[in-house]
Amino acid sequence: MRLSARVDYALRAAAELAAAGEGPTTVGELAKGQDMPPKYLENILLQMRRAGLVRGQRGPEGGYVLARSAAQISLADVIRAVDGPLANVRGERPEHVGYQGAAQALQQVWIALRASERAILEEVTLEHLATGDLPARVTELASDPAAWNSHPPA
Repeated sequence: MRLSARVDYALRAAAELAAAGEGPTTVGELAKGQDMPPKYLENILLQMRRAGLVRGQRGPEGGYVLARSAAQISLADVIRAVDGPLANVRGERPEHVGYQGAAQALQQVWIALRASERAILEEVTLEHLATGDLPARVTELASDPAAWNSHPPA
């Protein structure tokens, strides 16, 4: 799985907003807290606002807040807001990509991959990130030493 810088920044900013609670947080505070470029982050937050995940508040006490509770916003929601569908093949949804011959089963692999990815990303919420209390299934998967290797053992 490859996540863009845009998704990484969006998730980190959303986690900060979840941890901040009720009060608005400025782009500058978010950028500084996570060492992100403020201009780039501002564009990301605008996309998240259009998707209904955050609200902007103007004025001297302005900034951004989550539009819903952190428990109601999944990582999948944030990813879709800034990067589109969770899994795609050459910009297409896996169910719209066809293969022939020996490669025909690839479509099922891509669909299964999306389902697996979705199962984790829709289960984990911003509240989980903000509190550090991840779902048991995620903790279990991450605790497997093999999960930390980028290449399977030989």
